[in-house]
Amino acid sequence: MDGAAIIYEPVQHHWFYCQQADSEDSWIPFSVVDSQRLEEAFCHVKANCVDEGEQEEVIVATEGRRFDVRLKERRRHAAYWEQPPLEVRRCSWFHRGDKEASYVPYPEDISLILEDAYMISATLNDWQRRLQFPTGETVVLHDPKRMTHHPPDLTKSGRTSLSSSDQPRPRIVKRGLEDVIVDIPPGEPDKVDHLVIMVHGIGATCDLRMRGIIQCVNDFRSISLNLLSTHFKEAGQDIGRVEFLPINWHKVLHGDATGVDTDIQRITLPSISRLRKFSNSTVLDLFFYNSPTYCQTIANTVASEINRLHRLFVQRHPQFIGAVSLAGHSLGSLILFDLLTNQKKYTDEATKQSPVNSPIHSESFEDILRNEGLGEYVNTIKEKQMDVESLAMCSETDFKELGIPLGPRKKILYLMGKLQVTEQESRTGIVLPVSAALLCQEEGVSQAEALEIIQPQVPSTSTVDYKYCDVGIGQVSINYPELAFEPQAFFALGSPIGMFLTVRGLKRIDPNYSLPTCKSFYNIFHPFDPVAYRIEPMVLSPGQELPPMLIPHHKGRKRMHLEMKDNLTRVSSDLLASFGALRSVWQTLTQVPSTLLQLDQEEKTVSGPHDDSEDATAGSPVSLTDKNETRNTNVGMLNGGRRYDYVLQEKPFESFNEYLFAIQSHLCYWESPDTALLVLREIYEGAQKNQLNEHNSSL
Repeated sequence: MDGAAIIYEPVQHHWFYCQQADSEDSWIPFSVVDSQRLEEAFCHVKANCVDEGEQEEVIVATEGRRFDVRLKERRRHAAYWEQPPLEVRRCSWFHRGDKEASYVPYPEDISLILEDAYMISATLNDWQRRLQFPTGETVVLHDPKRMTHHPPDLTKSGRTSLSSSDQPRPRIVKRGLEDVIVDIPPGEPDKVDHLVIMVHGIGATCDLRMRGIIQCVNDFRSISLNLLSTHFKEAGQDIGRVEFLPINWHKVLHGDATGVDTDIQRITLPSISRLRKFSNSTVLDLFFYNSPTYCQTIANTVASEINRLHRLFVQRHPQFIGAVSLAGHSLGSLILFDLLTNQKKYTDEATKQSPVNSPIHSESFEDILRNEGLGEYVNTIKEKQMDVESLAMCSETDFKELGIPLGPRKKILYLMGKLQVTEQESRTGIVLPVSAALLCQEEGVSQAEALEIIQPQVPSTSTVDYKYCDVGIGQVSINYPELAFEPQAFFALGSPIGMFLTVRGLKRIDPNYSLPTCKSFYNIFHPFDPVAYRIEPMVLSPGQELPPMLIPHHKGRKRMHLEMKDNLTRVSSDLLASFGALRSVWQTLTQVPSTLLQLDQEEKTVSGPHDDSEDATAGSPVSLTDKNETRNTNVGMLNGGRRYDYVLQEKPFESFNEYLFAIQSHLCYWESPDTALLVLREIYEGAQKNQLNEHNSSL
């Protein structure tokens, strides 16, 4: 012993959870706020529980209430989506090897042993303490700042093939997080201002890193949190956060319930197996959506998941008073667009029916179940206090959790779908084709007259029945479920909506049309995205051209290479204008006699008019920020009279070869700060407008 004993202070604990990345365990720290909540709950349980065996389970909501941590179980469970539970650990001691990038926390029991040994050494000032573990490993406490973890000595265990130089090097041991390099986030605000539900496109992966919708939405949420702190935290503003939640419909479509993967696999050729597997799991989703059978499955899944997430979110955030928006990527935007075009607008909330809009009473449905030989499951449904509206929002997984076998639950789903379709037909009545609907709206003719006028145009060999809304935006004829809320805005990312509407036979969208229950619509795309299409040209009058709105850079400037391109275009236009002015001056100075001038004019009349101004401006690009042209152009009511085609700024290296970055351009939205900033600005501006309208209406 040398020197005086140091003053011992208990170690500060921090909570971590274990997540697998590239088949390796990675320990992720909880935020400062979440770790404090977990520690407080742990200390409260420990203080009030004498016997650990009698400890009751305590659940702590973490990470914006998207996950629940069960303290007794030491597991982290997802609240909104299906995900395997992850191990949670109360950490205080860490170790790391020479070739490892991050520290790994010791198990809690080992940490207690190490902390007791450290306390004794610090109190007695007795260091060089060796702790031997049953595994043969040894931890040596050299001094308060230098501690090592030694692997088992293989030479002592009889394995003499390794020399001392080949023995694994000792690991570095750290007490607490003071000297451990780890990024601990501060935590998310408790207040949620807005909810955005996001729907993915084709396939199970959403980016080039082959990640799913959950991971991509997590990135988008993190970017939005950073932007809120840098762009919206102004003096006097009470800004919370925007919650983003994902919907995975691909898993349901390709699950055991539909059996479609098995059917496709039976007819798939054995050659180029990897390419065919990729095609079956991604590209075929486009064909599935154009099939009435599977389109109904996709629409039901997306609508029921939207309603489920909204209902669960409100339950977990009882103080939430904000609005809800929808966002879809690629095919997901088309699914949402079709769903929103088929919503019903109710002027009186008292007359609004349930999300499935079904007037069938539970008693009549119970009779139907009994008549179909499913009476034994009526009591099971009653015990869960489920009415027809609740049943209509259930998926096959929900019925499976009730203990209903495969055959009966398939039959129940079929009966529910049949009843909803019957009710939809009785409520909507006659359905007009595109041309008839346009005649009714634009020419003011009756439905009967419109049907007579367009009857010869309908092919008699058509085998697919299409359903059209009032402006002729047609989809496969299915029953589109109703949402439990009216979205504030709809954001389409890399969307093929315009292409699908054109393929369905729609040439022009009526400028007076707007989504029945959604006030705002935004079509956001990358200029090199091969899947994205514009929508504004379908509303503009023939011959009108209007470039899309350029999305500002999140750092408040235009990218340098775009500025240089604009400057070069402006200089060339000025030079052409100068040359035109010089030519006119030269012609004035060198006027020919009147007789020759008359002959020259006659020659021009024969050869055709020639406008010098056309030469000066032909082929010159139109500025994306031409406010005068935007002000005088009617882009329709899809976004309340405002613009809705928005284009991102390509990066400098992307502009060298647009073909090389085409696929990446379609998958860039999840990690695009420019996209996230546009979404946030439109959300908060829309919320302010809604508050102003409510205030004016109250006055």
